[in-house]
Amino acid sequence: MKVNFKLYASLGQYLPPGSVDHKVALDVADGMSPSRLLEQQGVPQAEVHLVLVNGVFIPPSQRDNPLVEGDELAVWPAVAGG
Repeated sequence: MKVNFKLYASLGQYLPPGSVDHKVALDVADGMSPSRLLEQQGVPQAEVHLVLVNGVFIPPSQRDNPLVEGDELAVWPAVAGG
């Protein structure tokens, strides 16, 4: 199935070649979860802070729920500011 995968800020380094504007369309196995997709792409869980699926916040306890065809997974690291 196809999902849109977006990584922002310092996480952008984990996007595969050919990604444009911090995003890429990926073919993934049916039942792929946000946690598994991040692991598959080599994104360290310790760097993951904010996870959204189709613009809806996904708390850590729900990141093993399966994605469906056409979902958009967007992920941000923790950021500091002042």
